[in-house]
Amino acid sequence: MNLGEFARKRLHLLTLLAAALVFAQAPQAALGQSASQADLASPNVADDTAPIAAAAEATGGESVVQEPAFEYYGPDMIKGMPHSGEIGFQPQFTPTGKFALGMHNAILLPMMAGISLLVLGLLLWVVVRYNRRANTVPSRTSHNTLIEVIWTLVPVLILVVIAVPSITLLARQYESPADDAVTIKATGYQWYWGFTYPDYGGFEVISNMKDEGQALAEGFPPQLEADNRMVVPVGTELRIQTTGADVIHSFGVPSLWFKLDAVPGRLNERRLVIEEPGIYYGQCMELCGARHAYMPLTIEARPRAEFEAWIRAQGGTLPGAGDEPAAPELPGLQEPESSVEGAPGAGAAPTQDTAPAGGATTAEAAAAT
Repeated sequence: MNLGEFARKRLHLLTLLAAALVFAQAPQAALGQSASQADLASPNVADDTAPIAAAAEATGGESVVQEPAFEYYGPDMIKGMPHSGEIGFQPQFTPTGKFALGMHNAILLPMMAGISLLVLGLLLWVVVRYNRRANTVPSRTSHNTLIEVIWTLVPVLILVVIAVPSITLLARQYESPADDAVTIKATGYQWYWGFTYPDYGGFEVISNMKDEGQALAEGFPPQLEADNRMVVPVGTELRIQTTGADVIHSFGVPSLWFKLDAVPGRLNERRLVIEEPGIYYGQCMELCGARHAYMPLTIEARPRAEFEAWIRAQGGTLPGAGDEPAAPELPGLQEPESSVEGAPGAGAAPTQDTAPAGGATTAEAAAAT
């Protein structure tokens, strides 16, 4: 009897010890499994001094590559801007612009030069042949059928030659954009631009002229570079819509052969396709007030993947990306600076840096504030 009780007590103690060992090993196994999974899925960021490539490599599996942050183009990517001493059109980077430039260079210029030389030659011939000394008895001819037919038919033929490409150019300039074109709404304010992307969450980018000193220090042209650019996809149909928040502005970029008025209460739109990545400069081309000269347009054309990276960096959403967050509620048109002092997004008043011909110097402005 005593032997049986002793055996049962020993077995009971052994059972308790075994259970305790199992419970002690279970958390360690779970922690080991979690650590193994974390090593396979997480980047190795424990060592701050490790190189970027090593930090992105997992300790027990494939490397984890993070998407690089969006970086704007530098001055080496400037494609469309005015240059000192130029007398012709800027190089063109759209199909319509190249057609128009070809028409100007191959048809209009030779025709204008030929007509000018012909008229000059006729004037010189008349001066030499029919002056008083060479032609003592003036001709009394008052009618010449052949000459009248020539000076009637030749201008008609010239107008026909010009009309065919001209009408073609007009038709191409006002082609309707495709249904899947990327829509960008440009709103002119006094005196800056706002760019809204309704296809990507409806966010708006406010663009002011960059300070002249800062632009020069960064290698960009002064009074053309903006603090926030209008970023668009290259090689993609764009639906550019324009409107004005206060007065009439005009969205014009010469190197893209694009100009469209921005009228308050009206929404204008045109099709645009940019063929090469780069930076393109334009300006408001409608006299819109005292600071009309200080609202430049800066467009940056990027490959589609980089454009979408910029959209994500701005907090926008990509169509068809799955569970998209709700679009932010837009405040509508900003109050124009002409009616509300300190309108949101409006730039500071011109200084000696931004308007060298007038205005207070930077030191004077700082002292005044």
